[in-house]
Amino acid sequence: MGRPKDGPEDKFRLNPIVPRLSELLGKPVLKADDCIGAPVEAKLKEMSNGQVLLLENVRFYKEETKNDPEFAKKLATPADIYVNDAFGTAHRAHASTEGVTKYLSPSVAGFLLQKELDYLDGAVSNPKKPFCAIVGGSKVSSKIGVIDSLMEKCDKIVIGGGMVFTFYKARGLPVGASLVEEDKLDLAKELEAKAKAKGVQLILPCDVVVADKFAPDANTKIVDVNSIPDGWMGLDIGPKSIAEIQAALGDCKTVIWNGPMGVFEFDAFAKGTFAIADTLSKMSDCITIIGGGDSVAAVEKAGVADKMSHISTGGGASLELLEGKILPGVAALNEK
Repeated sequence: MGRPKDGPEDKFRLNPIVPRLSELLGKPVLKADDCIGAPVEAKLKEMSNGQVLLLENVRFYKEETKNDPEFAKKLATPADIYVNDAFGTAHRAHASTEGVTKYLSPSVAGFLLQKELDYLDGAVSNPKKPFCAIVGGSKVSSKIGVIDSLMEKCDKIVIGGGMVFTFYKARGLPVGASLVEEDKLDLAKELEAKAKAKGVQLILPCDVVVADKFAPDANTKIVDVNSIPDGWMGLDIGPKSIAEIQAALGDCKTVIWNGPMGVFEFDAFAKGTFAIADTLSKMSDCITIIGGGDSVAAVEKAGVADKMSHISTGGGASLELLEGKILPGVAALNEK
């Protein structure tokens, strides 16, 4: 919980979790003031069969993120079995996710972790076709691996969010004051060329909502992508783009969505993201997977989270899995 820098910090203690966890489990939860050593042993002696003990934040020790073997061994000492149900940290080789498995057998996946793997790994390795990936967000650089990897599997890829302006500039189009990664222009050209060579339909917005400043009360207008005025920045996809994306999704049997279409935190620039969320929520004959982070926040804000096939709990972990990377916290388990 959090990123404590120099040992224990009260604001990162797990005490607030105890009442909610007790409520969810329907029984009192004990809490240790450490995650290793004497405080844990003392609490263990108080326990009877069926009781639950919550250990203190493992990040109070630098050894956690360093995956220190001795620390991992201390974490494992009181236990007989290790269950990892934290998909959101499975992409990190830390003591509590990877190191501890060397001292506990069986080390297994929990129900949530298993579900994440079934959906995300299953969708990528053996998707029902046509398969479409919707990739949004602000920067191409954070999604290069995902786009590149999905080129091998997808029939269609929709690009949205701030990263589209790097693609536009690479095409020689005006982008005004929109976000652009100047050092990724050649990469954008390469990705477009690769999609064409592989017969993947790469869909970029044809119109955008532009604003005269980055603010919820900015002046806005809708323009075609070849007419973005100087000094204005694109903050959402336009109505023609929404219609085009909805049409492209029409026959899809698997859709993975990672990254919003615009700055949905501001109501004026949420239409594109919410329209895609609404469309996916009505695709009953399609596996719809929301891949973590801002996309999850968007479908929740749109009120359609319960209509999706699967909502991933891990931003970084889901991205790495979609890239085809092996997650250390999963690879370390001796039973899955």
